[in-house]
Amino acid sequence: MPLARRIIPCLDMTEGKVVKGIKFVNIREAGDPPELAAQYDKQGADELTFLDITASSDKRDILLDVVHRTAEQVFIPFTVGGGIRTVEDVRTILLAGADKIAINTAAVKNHALIKESSEIFGRQCIVVAIDAKRVYVTPDDVPKDKIIIETPDGLCWWEVYIYGGRKGTGKDALKWAKQVEELGAGEILLTSMDRDGTKIGFDIPLNRAVSESVRIPVIASGGVGNLEHFLEVFKETSVSAALAASIFHYGEYTCEDVKKYLKKNNILVRS
Repeated sequence: MPLARRIIPCLDMTEGKVVKGIKFVNIREAGDPPELAAQYDKQGADELTFLDITASSDKRDILLDVVHRTAEQVFIPFTVGGGIRTVEDVRTILLAGADKIAINTAAVKNHALIKESSEIFGRQCIVVAIDAKRVYVTPDDVPKDKIIIETPDGLCWWEVYIYGGRKGTGKDALKWAKQVEELGAGEILLTSMDRDGTKIGFDIPLNRAVSESVRIPVIASGGVGNLEHFLEVFKETSVSAALAASIFHYGEYTCEDVKKYLKKNNILVRS
């Protein structure tokens, strides 16, 4: 029997406040983390993801008091990411109340962090976040070391970005996804930088390519603007969860709205 698809609100945070931007820029405030977390828990969210989006780029630690206060408000799985650099950081975040940790920049810079954290805390705790941006190529200029996908907009590969979307790495996102699975990641949080905050829909080719190339669950992120976008990503790809921020933060839809719509369209979701 197929697993129920999950709906996950995301709390992007900087300086203690939930914020939302478009394509990782033009950030605006959206509320207080513990308050929003409690609201989403009551609405029937399956999980919550909490990302301190400037902790790595500002070279600072995550705000532990906010993690702790948020964890006190929720009774569903709670993932925390941003500024996690060491196994000790992982331990600290889990002790503050998180069920899982998400790593991006540190995972790229230190692959051993994935392996060691997975071995110590269990792979179910370790989420690797991949921020991916399209790089278009022509048929005459296809790089041999990249996995090229044909999309409705042309041929492309996806580059992995770190430091909250500020720095490209040259890494191929599809290859990196397979590598993090081998290193011990239990889940991948896949964000399309091209779609982030645009509300024009998930990057279907990206989510399809990654979710079909790994055995671990993939969470689709970036671009959701309406109920149809949730349906599309679940019908067209093998992702096991969909994450959204602005449509929930600004009251356009509730988690309950999303689940009712998906049930009506024969997508298995949790009650």
